Amino acid sequence: MKALVVSTPGSVAVVTIDEPSVGANDVAVAPLLSGMCGTDLELIDGTIDPAFVRYPLVLGHEWVGRLLNDVDGVANAGEHVVAEGLIPCEACAECRSGNSNRCTTYDEIGFTRPGALAERIVVPKRLVHRLEDTVDVADAAFIEPMAVVWRALTRIPLRSSLRVAIVGDGTIALLCAHLVRLFDPETVVVVGRRKAQGQLAEAAGANEFLTVAPNASFDLIIEAAGNASSVLSALSLAARGAMVILLGLPVHGTKIEVAPDDFVNNDLILQGSFSYTREAFARVVAEVNAGRLKPSFLITHRFSLDESTHAIDALRGRVPDSVARGKVVVTVS
Repeated sequence: MKALVVSTPGSVAVVTIDEPSVGANDVAVAPLLSGMCGTDLELIDGTIDPAFVRYPLVLGHEWVGRLLNDVDGVANAGEHVVAEGLIPCEACAECRSGNSNRCTTYDEIGFTRPGALAERIVVPKRLVHRLEDTVDVADAAFIEPMAVVWRALTRIPLRSSLRVAIVGDGTIALLCAHLVRLFDPETVVVVGRRKAQGQLAEAAGANEFLTVAPNASFDLIIEAAGNASSVLSALSLAARGAMVILLGLPVHGTKIEVAPDDFVNNDLILQGSFSYTREAFARVVAEVNAGRLKPSFLITHRFSLDESTHAIDALRGRVPDSVARGKVVVTVS
């Protein structure tokens, strides 16, 4: 079968590999659509923490597919499904307490095991979720990144009428603007770099899109760009008593200088958020199945599996400044 493979950091290509074998507790799925994101670039470049990747690697951790075998009580062959990417052991203390994202045995599709940018993928049956027939596969391709955002937003309960700022204008930032609307904020401001992203930000739910930091403070600030300067920008926008969520993933080893007394004097909550829990993933599937989340308007670039190098170029920003870049997706089959 064809697959997009990173053989070693810096070496990525569509190649022919053997189809995966299906274990007794697994199921085969034919991927239909797979999103790509900045983390895929880190996997390609080898800048991600080596504890979270295993090469050679088939990319693809944001995807939707067609089930090839029945999963009793869940879905039948031919139906559309998604699957959780994190593979929790369900036995360690973290899993038993509901923190499956912190399972002591890290294992994840598209990171330590083959991903969905391939004509076949094998996943554990227990992680499969059926999609309603009414769900557009383009919306379903966002379930994994939306689960990441959902977990971050719900780790500490949010009150309504918050003043929200989102630092970043990539897909995760835009999904933050889209999902935070479910929590009835007073206002949502997206602070990005490229004016062309403004239309996407407003479509996602932002009241305002800026390319310079606003002269205002906010109750909830979400850093979703994943670099040192954006983290500092997010901290600078915090009102007293604010919560700052670090959701972007900077290059491993990135450091910033902060004054700890500012956190104390301003009574701030600084929250990191890693991936998603099983509960967060299931909740997002339910929202998509109910038709309350339809983020496919964020897709701006589509490629075939054979055109994956062009998808990577688009991810690296090799598009004109006047062109908006939302989600980059690859049609697999």
